[in-house]
Amino acid sequence: MKKHSPIKRWLFTGIILLVPIVVTIYLFLGIVTAMDGLIGLIPKAWQPDYLIGFHVPGLGVLLTLIIVLITGMLGTSFIGRWLVRKGENIVERIPLVRSVYGALKNVLETVLRDNQDAFRHVVLIEYPRRGSYALGFISGTGEGEVQNKTGENVISVFVPTAPNPTSGFLLYVPEKETTTLDMSVEDAMKCIISAGVITPKWKPKD
Repeated sequence: MKKHSPIKRWLFTGIILLVPIVVTIYLFLGIVTAMDGLIGLIPKAWQPDYLIGFHVPGLGVLLTLIIVLITGMLGTSFIGRWLVRKGENIVERIPLVRSVYGALKNVLETVLRDNQDAFRHVVLIEYPRRGSYALGFISGTGEGEVQNKTGENVISVFVPTAPNPTSGFLLYVPEKETTTLDMSVEDAMKCIISAGVITPKWKPKD
């Protein structure tokens, strides 16, 4: 059996250890920098950099959190709900904008409010043909016309593509044809992103 040279082994190990760290830091700093840009919306005389004389990174994150909380507080009040309805009526009159706004709002409302179990369970389904299997995430239960026309108790399953899980396929699958796994969503994502190279460890339950 051919042995790998130490240099090659060190190189692969270094890549495996450093790349996730560097990418994570890069993305985190990018998000923080984007949020810090919100400071520019404040009048210069009130900006922290102007008041204390030097830049404090991360204040944009705090400002973003405050804006979200205030928006949520106002949105739950009587006047806030009235303003939201008026604003949505205006948006509904703009063809392209209303489609994007409506889709995003529906997704967020479904994930954050209506269905707390969305994308929290990993299932195994036979896809794209009998005898081959794919990992999927339960995103909801089939309702309305889909449920009525199929005559089955179907659930909606999102099957992500590998190694890019941001795209995939929405499938309506009979619940009886899905196998719920003990695998966590995090482990399933690792498996998908690595194209099956990383296989989550599994210990049978007694």
